[in-house]
Amino acid sequence: MQFKNPELLYALFLLLIPIIVHLFQLRKFQKVYFTNVEFLKRVQLQTRKSATIKKWLILVTRLLLLAAIIFAFAQPYFSKTNTFNAEKETVIYLDNSFSMQAKGEKGELLKRAVQDLIETIPETETLSLITNTDSYRNTTIKAIRNELLQLNYSSSQLGYDAAVLKSKKGFSTNSNTIKNLIFISDFQQNTTEFNTIKDSSITLNLVKLRPVNPNNITVDSLYISKQDPSNLELTVILKSKGPEVKNLPISLFNNGQLLSKASVDINGEASTIFTIPANQIIKGKITIEDTQLQFDNTLYFNINSPSKINILAISDTNTDYLSRMFTEDEFNFTSKTTSTLDYSLFDNQNLVVIDETETLSENLTTALKAFTDNGGAVVFIPATKGKLTDYNTFLNRFGFSSFKAIQTTEKRITSINYAHPIYANGVFEKRVDNFQYPKVNRYYPQSSAKSISVLQFEDAKPFLSQNKSVYVFSAPINMENSNFKNINLIVPTFYNIAKQSLNTSTLYYTIGQNNSYDAAINLKQDAVVTLVNAKDKIIPEQSYFNNKVVIKTNDLPEKAGIYDLKNNTEIIQNISYNYNRAESNLSYSKLDNYKNGTVSDSISSVFENINNDTKVNELWKWFVILGFVLLILEMVILKYFK
Repeated sequence: MQFKNPELLYALFLLLIPIIVHLFQLRKFQKVYFTNVEFLKRVQLQTRKSATIKKWLILVTRLLLLAAIIFAFAQPYFSKTNTFNAEKETVIYLDNSFSMQAKGEKGELLKRAVQDLIETIPETETLSLITNTDSYRNTTIKAIRNELLQLNYSSSQLGYDAAVLKSKKGFSTNSNTIKNLIFISDFQQNTTEFNTIKDSSITLNLVKLRPVNPNNITVDSLYISKQDPSNLELTVILKSKGPEVKNLPISLFNNGQLLSKASVDINGEASTIFTIPANQIIKGKITIEDTQLQFDNTLYFNINSPSKINILAISDTNTDYLSRMFTEDEFNFTSKTTSTLDYSLFDNQNLVVIDETETLSENLTTALKAFTDNGGAVVFIPATKGKLTDYNTFLNRFGFSSFKAIQTTEKRITSINYAHPIYANGVFEKRVDNFQYPKVNRYYPQSSAKSISVLQFEDAKPFLSQNKSVYVFSAPINMENSNFKNINLIVPTFYNIAKQSLNTSTLYYTIGQNNSYDAAINLKQDAVVTLVNAKDKIIPEQSYFNNKVVIKTNDLPEKAGIYDLKNNTEIIQNISYNYNRAESNLSYSKLDNYKNGTVSDSISSVFENINNDTKVNELWKWFVILGFVLLILEMVILKYFK
């Protein structure tokens, strides 16, 4: 039992007053003379005994009456908390990630949770509600009812620690309030288990919502597996969790029209191939029919008309080998000699190849530096009789180690950096250790301390190295000095360097990841490009260079689909975005041994427990009633007890 006004209990010392009055009565007795002494003694004994009992009964009754009055004014109560009438703070974290689309006994987990909150919480009770995307501070269920009923699923799933930290910010700094954090989620298993450190000032209540069926099928990914002049093959990967499914239908759409349909048997993972015409603009999507999670039943992709890459070769020798690699269907190739070079050409180029020029003027080096600063790429191939001082000025300007004097020793190129972006994507089916090694007869010794080695000699010195957007060969590759042009390695090397000079968009991107791509367009000053999908219009992060715009996205856009990349009303290309498939695997954390809070599977039971914990049973009324009863008892004793 606790007291609202415990200081009034000092009044219990007043109980000494009736005790003193009853024990030390100062009344005077009068003498009465009777003739029959024996009779008087008997009456006197009986009277004194009854009076003593009556006196003690009245004393006890009055003591209890006075104590009851004192206790009533001290306002006693029973409560599981230590604070009488303490203000209660409630913060609710409601997980609205895609895994909450799973169906429970009464429908989708998120929708059911929203309905339970509306039905359980009094309309006027103040609370704060946090989701992965929104925050409602110091509000009521009545005020946010419509927002909750229209709450959308979010592709951004907060980590457990981040969600708890975000929720704690909803509490005040007042230490005298009762703080309850209600964490509502399915607790899908992610990179970490739910193991939040206990906070003594906050009571953590976990509500674990469970789906009836944890099985799910997802369209995981797709890629172009084969391409020829007339057709290309799209390979679609599907994944499932649960028993084997027979004859699952898969549909391929282009701009809303059905192109093809197939069916697969899936047990864990399966794939199927669609063949579509090459050189055709595709605004496609792959769909399946699965009743569990809906967000991963569709995968958007697009195939744009290829943007031609502008390449300028500066050479005083024959550049036919470059023109054969950079064909007209994908590249705009231009070749100039040092005497006919116009620096204004750099404004429209994506890649500049310095092909065995014997000198590099200071003006050319400065122009190339400005070109790379504006997003361009450079390939430098030295000449056999090159001017070493010019070369080293160029190399030092771009952060490379200097060349030493040319050596006339034959060397083989024996090491390939398979992890480098030039060779990482499908150039080699497997690592090759016994291929026909290209060789050089002369080379410029160089250290790789300031650059990344792409190809190396047998002594681990660089033959081809990279620093940012500049690639440097340390030896001439003409036919007299090297057989590198006769090896198949030359084509993917130059082709992929050229392709990466303009980072064209891929089939699709994933929302929530760091995505970057280039759009080959010349923008007017202060102009911006936008991503548009129906009524959604987004201005992404973008950097403008002379002949392209570099676009970066992460959390935007929020909605999956095919977006038009626009310059005002002009559609530059289409970009597809899909939701991350990380939540497709319906595996859940086990909270059986969680000790830093309560765990429940029902929202209503959590609120019932909170109300019971904070419920105050006031007892002062009972003490007032007891006082009246004691007063009546005293009156009865005085009147009827002889």
